[in-house]
Amino acid sequence: MKIPFLDVSYANRALKEEILEGWSTILDSGQFVGGDAVRNCEEAMATAFGTKHFALVSSGTDALRFILLSLGLGPGDEVITVPNTFIATTEAISQCGATPVFVDIDPTTYTMDPEAISGVLSPRTKGILPVHLYGHPADLDPIRAVTEQHDLWLVEDAAQAHGARYKDKPTGTLGAAAAYSFYPGKNLGACGEAGGVATNDEALDAKVRMYRDHGQARKYNHAMEGYNGRCDTLQASALEVKLAHLDTWQSARSTIAAQYHVLLRDIPGILLPGTAPWATHAWHLYVIQCKERDHVAALLAEAGIATGLHYPIPLHLQEPYDHLDYTGGAFPNTEAMASKLLSLPLYPGLTEDQVSYVAEQVAKTLSTV
Repeated sequence: MKIPFLDVSYANRALKEEILEGWSTILDSGQFVGGDAVRNCEEAMATAFGTKHFALVSSGTDALRFILLSLGLGPGDEVITVPNTFIATTEAISQCGATPVFVDIDPTTYTMDPEAISGVLSPRTKGILPVHLYGHPADLDPIRAVTEQHDLWLVEDAAQAHGARYKDKPTGTLGAAAAYSFYPGKNLGACGEAGGVATNDEALDAKVRMYRDHGQARKYNHAMEGYNGRCDTLQASALEVKLAHLDTWQSARSTIAAQYHVLLRDIPGILLPGTAPWATHAWHLYVIQCKERDHVAALLAEAGIATGLHYPIPLHLQEPYDHLDYTGGAFPNTEAMASKLLSLPLYPGLTEDQVSYVAEQVAKTLSTV
């Protein structure tokens, strides 16, 4: 049995006629940038994600960058974040001229450890950027307490958190703004690159919209230099079609995760992902800990099962951040997880038989290592 790690075409096949119908209208109209499709999608996103404003942009990376620029981040400033994330999180900080300052993660949720924050605060700290990793929210209340005490902003990296909740509130609604990615492999994926900024701050939303469009509030009137960071109309149209199905896909992800829990819970040598009592997991990824991770991944590949590594080299040990002078051992939880974590296949459309086969092969593989 061949099981891919991710089937990004599942939703596209199911919704192909509806997506193509919207694209046909756009092709006939010639309105490829901006227009009704973008506005309609933004309004639907704001409703779905629980904020007053939602601005579509060209990628999740641009979403983060435009938020930070709109908050005035610049050279000499520092932002506290985690090294267990994709580099887009820290690129957005560095490309504003600021410096990422890392703290370790909680070994259970794999998200920012709030107790580590106080030790890295400085007069240059402007904000905190927690990452809702793998679909699990960061513990935001103690992080928000720090931001309120020290007059800092909080920005949520919600690129992997579509549909997640912190206590009784949707992630993405608890800081100054939140960045979403609609990269095709995300829980809500475009048919190409796209991202979005969710916020309740009207002024911040206006600035983001200017940054995405060369710094202009209206055509040829530039208040500042900006970027070409717009989401094209074809992507907006496809995203609005898919958004209507997000709750159904989230339910399917939860069902698959629950099936994995049952089938894998008694297997020696494995630690399953947990969910904090205050969290609703979006199950972007199903990430286990296991011994001899790379060997296990190779054996699963031989059995036809593709897996993922998120993320095998922490950012503080990556070449772009050599100048920060972090060394091995600086963040023990992050580094321990980097050698143990293995992402199993998880996507809507994965059948019960396929999940059972994955679990069977995981058990078989671990019995040999």
